[in-house]
Amino acid sequence: MSGVSSRWIVVCTIMVLATAWLPGLAWAEQEFWLQPLSSRPDAVSGGDVLVQMSAPDHWTWTAQLNGRDVTSAFRLADESGNLLALLSGLKLGRNTVEIRSNGTVRSKLEIADHPLAGPIFSGPHQQPFICQTVANGLGPAADADCSAASVVQYYYKSTEPVQDPAPPGALSLGFKIYDPSGPQPSDVARVEISDGHSVPYIVRREIGTINRAVYDIQFLHQPGHPLPTPWSQPTPGWNGRLVYLFRGGCSSGYRQGTLDVFEKPIGHSQADSLLAQGYAVATSTLNIFGNNCNDRIAAETLSMVKEHFIKTYGVPVHTIGVGESGGAMQQYLIAQNYPGLLDGIIPFHSFPDVVTSNQTAFDCSLLDHTFNTAQQRWHDEQKTAVAGFATWRTCFGEPRSSPQNCDPSIPKELIYDRTRNPKGARCDIYDNEINIFGRDPRTGHAYRPLDNVGVQYGLLAFDSGKIDAEQFIELNALVGGYDEDDNLVPERTAADPEAIRIAYRRGVVLTGAGLSQIPIIDWRFYMDDLVGGHDLFRSFVARARLVAADGNADNQVIHIEWRPELGNTDLALAGLRRGLVRQMDRWLDNIAADHASVPPSVKVARNRPADLADGCLATDGEHIVEPQTYDGPGRCNQMYPAHGDPRIAAGGPLTDDVLKCALKPINAADYPHPLTADQLQRLKAIFPNGVCDYSRPSVGRTALEGAWLSY
Repeated sequence: MSGVSSRWIVVCTIMVLATAWLPGLAWAEQEFWLQPLSSRPDAVSGGDVLVQMSAPDHWTWTAQLNGRDVTSAFRLADESGNLLALLSGLKLGRNTVEIRSNGTVRSKLEIADHPLAGPIFSGPHQQPFICQTVANGLGPAADADCSAASVVQYYYKSTEPVQDPAPPGALSLGFKIYDPSGPQPSDVARVEISDGHSVPYIVRREIGTINRAVYDIQFLHQPGHPLPTPWSQPTPGWNGRLVYLFRGGCSSGYRQGTLDVFEKPIGHSQADSLLAQGYAVATSTLNIFGNNCNDRIAAETLSMVKEHFIKTYGVPVHTIGVGESGGAMQQYLIAQNYPGLLDGIIPFHSFPDVVTSNQTAFDCSLLDHTFNTAQQRWHDEQKTAVAGFATWRTCFGEPRSSPQNCDPSIPKELIYDRTRNPKGARCDIYDNEINIFGRDPRTGHAYRPLDNVGVQYGLLAFDSGKIDAEQFIELNALVGGYDEDDNLVPERTAADPEAIRIAYRRGVVLTGAGLSQIPIIDWRFYMDDLVGGHDLFRSFVARARLVAADGNADNQVIHIEWRPELGNTDLALAGLRRGLVRQMDRWLDNIAADHASVPPSVKVARNRPADLADGCLATDGEHIVEPQTYDGPGRCNQMYPAHGDPRIAAGGPLTDDVLKCALKPINAADYPHPLTADQLQRLKAIFPNGVCDYSRPSVGRTALEGAWLSY
């Protein structure tokens, strides 16, 4: 494995040396300038690439692609004065674009083309893989990569009152099918978008297949009017910005997935409020973690869908990520590991990453089994104290990855079974990321960074007197672990040392490295008292990691609100999403207008809109602005207290990122409540090698290897 940026190098030969990745160089210092616009030069797909160049006035030049003349493909773009060309006919692998003048190569660009079905950097395709093009309205797949021809559909918002249920031919939320070949219906609503234009509320939707996923691109467009292109955009109805939507869940893949998991037919409650403001909205089935919980595939799919968008409609002013739960994980990890794909992120009900979140589910399952088999009596209040959450029900409800817990679309005969089908599809999160973790030759399965050796479950509950010594000892004696096939075993689970190093080195764990350069709005409805695990402390975990990486979290805003009543959730979400996307848009505009020679992190921090700040919305509607802290004295904390999880309740740090703790000998002086000699001896027998020392970093923790890694 190596960084893809070292595999393919952009080479620019000009009178004054410059690199193709520095478009901000003064024009006086360069005579020729050439760069790809649709993607990184090492991440081109589909046989074509959008390229931009600039040449000095009055010079004669020619352009060649792999020795073939493509000069006529370059045309002036509106307003910018730059020349753009969509160069087609690329060959798979390395391609060379050259600008020549007076017999000399003035600029040279090397690019690498990949199949439209991928992969580019995520590694070998997962097999088996179930196509679901028919379920997505695209008809039967054309090949084993689940390819299908693209389809364009139109919908419109009606001025007629919404009927529930919708009548035949109508769609939810007042949308109807629009026939672009016929006259415009009389009940088409109009909407004023963010740039002040008033346009008909008609939605153009394009769906097709890219990277074995089904993508979905939507924006307002009136049939018969010109579509935006890279040479002339935006057009009325599109404000020039792109919002990329991510969805949650966490499933092990082996399938294409369906957009109706996202929302059908056009993502109404997600996209409606954004389309109405003039934003283009895009997503894909492999940006839904409920279809495939692999952040590298998610990043690759985003890269390829965005590439297609740019080649077809032009470069968006900003690309803003929006998504909740697993969709928040995608945003955080993509921003860290594949910078440049998203300009700003808005994670909702956030978790930092899959690996540390699955650690919580692992712990909760073990605790539940232990409480049910223990001789000591356990009350729910005591279980809650051990779990760390606001309520034991949250821990009890935590889902856990299992090798045989596959989606119903995966035929049973293809699923792993140790005896009957040992080479079948293993539907756990680690095998789903086997390209990253690698294969354990002992088992044939993915290495696992899962470990609970030395963890003193319920330590803080014991220290505070909420449980007694006998409960504490029996709990840790019985808790055990799981083997690689999800079977309960009496021994604690020990992670493979290499898996631990990989998790940190390859950014599977969110460390916060580099995230200071991207604005973040982390927002959530307060749900700590409900089952579901979308707890407030996760936002503070992300903040703690940002602080650990960069010394501050000035680029992150945390916003909290009380959850809406059932039935008003979609409306409340739409309102918040609309407002926060516009705030992010303003933040990014401010950053773009800041031309000072200062680090990007400084620009991000100082250009946040004045009315966008940490705070919460009280239940009576008061907007409270105050710094958000995990356990500070603020009014928001009084209304919306943050809690924790089993590792924090075992004495772990707020960063919640210790995969394998360093050990220290048991010392009776470490426990506020005295232990008898017998109890101390029993505790030492449970932890013969010692207990977690959370004052030290995780065993195997290494620095992030770099960005844009390829597998």
